[in-house]
Amino acid sequence: MIGKSMRHNGMVLALFAIVATLLIVATAQFTEEPIKRQQEQELLQVLNQLIPPELHDNDLYQSCSLVDHAELGPGSHRIYRASLNQQATALAVEVTAPNGYSGAIELLVAFTVAGEVSGVRTLRHQETPGLGDKIEIRKDDWITSFNGLTVQGADDNRWAVTRDGGMFDQFTGATITPRAVVQAVKRANLLFQQQQQQWFAAPNNCAGVSS
Repeated sequence: MIGKSMRHNGMVLALFAIVATLLIVATAQFTEEPIKRQQEQELLQVLNQLIPPELHDNDLYQSCSLVDHAELGPGSHRIYRASLNQQATALAVEVTAPNGYSGAIELLVAFTVAGEVSGVRTLRHQETPGLGDKIEIRKDDWITSFNGLTVQGADDNRWAVTRDGGMFDQFTGATITPRAVVQAVKRANLLFQQQQQQWFAAPNNCAGVSS
C-alpha cells in the first residue's frame, strides 16, 4: 500500500510539474509579442525625441542596420536612419560607455547630416541613484547639453567635463559618470563623421535580431 501511495504521489507531482511547465511556456509565448511591441513603442518615442517628426517621413524603427565598431562598444550596435522625401536627414546610433561608475552605460545618440548632435538619451545604466542617474532625462536636463554640438577633431579638448578642462558640467559628488558619457558621445560623433555615407547606405537588417 505504501509503495502504491508513493507511486501515486509521484505521478501526481510529475503531472503537476508538466502542467506547470506548459503553463509557463504558454504564458511566455502569450506575453512575448505584447512586450516586444511595448519595447518598440518606447524606443520609437525616444527616437522621435531625438529626431523630430519634421526631419523624417520614414519609419525610423524599420530603417535599421547593425554595425560593428570598437568606438561604439563591444558587439553589434543598431543605427536608425531618418529621411525626408527620400533624402537622408539624421541618424541615431546605439553607443556603449563601458566606463561608468557602476558599469556600462547604454546610450542612443542622434546626429544630423551636418554632423551636429541632435540629441542623446540614456537607455540603460546602473549608476548610483541621486548622483550618477542624473544622466536620465527624467531626472535632470544635463543630457541635453550635447544638443547642437559637434566634435572638431579627435583633439577637441572642449569635449570633457569641466574638471578636465572641458565644457560639460559634472555632477556634485559624481564625475566618473558624466565623463564616461561625454567620452562616448565624442567617439560616436567622430565615427559618424567618418562613416556617415556607409551607414546611410547600409541595408536594413535588424529584423529578428534581439537587442
